Amino acid sequence: MSLSKKIIYGTAWKKEQTTSLVLKAVLNGFRAIDTAGQLKHYREDLVGEALLELKEKHNVNRESLWLQTKYTSINGQDTAKPLPYNPSDPISAQVVSSCQTSLINLHTTYLDSYILHSPLPTLEQTLEAWQALMKLQDEGKVKLIGVSNTYDVKVLVALSKVRKVQVVQNRWYEGNQWDQKVFNYCKESGIMYQSFWTLTGSPTLLQNPVIRELAQKSGLSEATTVYKFAQLEGIVPLSGTKREENMLQDVAVEDIPFEGEDVEKQIQQLKAFIAA
Repeated sequence: MSLSKKIIYGTAWKKEQTTSLVLKAVLNGFRAIDTAGQLKHYREDLVGEALLELKEKHNVNRESLWLQTKYTSINGQDTAKPLPYNPSDPISAQVVSSCQTSLINLHTTYLDSYILHSPLPTLEQTLEAWQALMKLQDEGKVKLIGVSNTYDVKVLVALSKVRKVQVVQNRWYEGNQWDQKVFNYCKESGIMYQSFWTLTGSPTLLQNPVIRELAQKSGLSEATTVYKFAQLEGIVPLSGTKREENMLQDVAVEDIPFEGEDVEKQIQQLKAFIAA
């Protein structure tokens, strides 16, 4: 299925709460879920447990959900925990093994999106991993391929010379000036740009008077107003909220219009603020 709602439920750092939180997220309207084959920060297996329960007890079928997971290279793994591949294998074999482990964990035969958790130490290694993603895509095991934590446009250009990058997931926050170079490249190239750390990393945006005014006039929280602004910019934000009230608001915000006479002017002011 396509990404029907322009927001994704992020499962990082949820630990033993992962199953219950994914259940709550989907039952409160989320239809896209992000995880990773990495026990350091994720419990992909517990996402899978939630998916089983959603199907068996709530009649939520796999086809109604959009699932994304990641290949995490050995540099991003906690080697004291079980790995989803043999680290002595070639990188291409690691990617294939990690994908197979993810399919088993998530009780599915395909992934809607499979991405590199980050570029590998060298461009040559990154391209080797990219070729493996391409092969998985050609085999129909994954629908979209992409990369996360990539802040150098040159890496995206190099990958796209082999096959177009289809998904980028980056920190979009004030600490990297809202990742303007990569975001602009993605927008120009028709690449899905996903943002994480959207709220936590942007206190000045949350406190911006324009955000506060739009929130007040539209009956939204400052947090959901930031998500709405991001969506209007063409960004798909990740939400990792644990509160059901916030889940409902996060899913609904896409369809709630900003209210007020000066909305267009205010949007331009926000664009200027993050571009400054």
